[in-house]
Amino acid sequence: MNKSLKRYLLIFGLGAIVLSGFFAFKVKNDKLFALAKNIDIFATLVRELDSYYVDEIDPDELVTIGINAMLEELDPYTTYIPEEESADFRVMTTGEYGGVGALIGNRGEGNIIIMPYTGFPAQSAGLKIADQLLKVDTVSVVDKATSDVSSLLKGPANTEVFIQVKRGEDTLDFNLTRRKIVIKNVPYYGKVDSHTGYIKLSDFTTNASNEVRNAFLDLKGQGVDRLILDLRDNPGGLVNEAAEIVNLFIPKGKDIVKTIGKLENVNYTYKTTKTPLDKDIPLVVLINENSASASEIVAGALQDYDRAVLIGRKSFGKGLVQTTIPLTYNAQMKITTAKYYIPSGRCIQAIDYTQTRENGELTTVPDSLRKEFKTKNGRVVLDGAGIEPDELVATVTYAPISYSLVARNHIFDFATAYAYSHPTITDPSHFAISDEEYKEFVSWLEGKEYDYTTYLEKSVNDLTKYAEKEEYYDDIKSQIEEIKKKVNHSKEQDLITNQKEIRKILSEEIVSRYYFQEGMIEAGLVEDPAVKAAIDFLSVPNKLEQTLTASSK
Repeated sequence: MNKSLKRYLLIFGLGAIVLSGFFAFKVKNDKLFALAKNIDIFATLVRELDSYYVDEIDPDELVTIGINAMLEELDPYTTYIPEEESADFRVMTTGEYGGVGALIGNRGEGNIIIMPYTGFPAQSAGLKIADQLLKVDTVSVVDKATSDVSSLLKGPANTEVFIQVKRGEDTLDFNLTRRKIVIKNVPYYGKVDSHTGYIKLSDFTTNASNEVRNAFLDLKGQGVDRLILDLRDNPGGLVNEAAEIVNLFIPKGKDIVKTIGKLENVNYTYKTTKTPLDKDIPLVVLINENSASASEIVAGALQDYDRAVLIGRKSFGKGLVQTTIPLTYNAQMKITTAKYYIPSGRCIQAIDYTQTRENGELTTVPDSLRKEFKTKNGRVVLDGAGIEPDELVATVTYAPISYSLVARNHIFDFATAYAYSHPTITDPSHFAISDEEYKEFVSWLEGKEYDYTTYLEKSVNDLTKYAEKEEYYDDIKSQIEEIKKKVNHSKEQDLITNQKEIRKILSEEIVSRYYFQEGMIEAGLVEDPAVKAAIDFLSVPNKLEQTLTASSK
């Protein structure tokens, strides 16, 4: 190559670099200008509205609505957190707050105690489920919103608070000292048979991994040699806690999850950094459609390393990572910054929010575009739609009468009345209402409203509507009316037909009056189809090993 040609190519190359830099600079500047221009327009618009609009406006409220509407165009996880909501956000991420330790809610007749947490001031002082809140300090809370009552109950640890409640016909006063409340990530653990331990993990806030660790060590001390980890209905939380939990069962130095985003500083690989507690114990993980985010990282990583068998239903499918960014005036924004990828390389995000924004409809990844990945042993797993269990357990469905009895608070109210007249009951795993007590419940329901539409009645109603649309109704009207007479439900008969499931729901609610959240979970494990499937699975010699090999797929 001659010197003049070399010189030409060098000048051309330098020119191309400068030109590309210029265009990149121009694009960036154009974007910054558009951003500044629109922010200025927005600020001017709010200012002029405040000056000229015929009625008074609240600029804070108006701007917050505007911000939330803008963020709704992205995904449901990118959210604005104004200063006044920062405390609630800290509770969600840390599980800690200052207060009395009770979940409150409104059941139609004012604010009541829904659940006092074991060992905290409300429960220790003797407050009970269904106590109706009348006063907090000097403030009447009879007609206040639940959120306002919750704010009054919260406060710095070691401060006093006066609470007045109505219990049945009695009015009771309590003087409590607020404490630092730490909501448990593991609300219950125990043995479900002589060999099998069970751990319920309901959240991934601070200290979740230590709670699982301590529960597991305690169970091992009781002679447990197989384990069920229940992640059903767990919405997720802190990724580092998920990584630590996986590390309890996976050897040191293994990838658990990678986060990959637009900026380099959000790209990170979480690895196991410690010697596991037990890398061999037979392990089953329970998941369902409400297991999301960090739950899916734990379940997915254990599945990808063929360390656990997953039983239940397909998980939620949230493969997005959020970062909290501080804003001015103590506000914050929780923003989606990355996608996460579990050890096999798959991302389990189910909804494509880019496509959703474009066509206005919730768009999921079609089956035809889901990619195949492989576990450590060569089993095929798919991306794009959550974590699929190795063994499916059907959804538990309840009769319409059961839904109605719960929704109209009849189960709740009868359990409260039962607890007032029965000082003690047996332990949660063995308690069940007797035949005579169920008859008392049926008698107690007389005169109470709990009407509902059965599935068969709904089908007949749908048939009538379709017949009317097709102008066939006059021809088959008499037949439809005859069918309606035959299927018109008898509430008394439904109470007999669905007695088994109603009694189970009622028994669990009654248990909560004596043993609180822990007891309610323990009682719920009895005849739980997923737990039963896990116990059966672990009881069959070599079944777990066979499932976790490539030949079984």
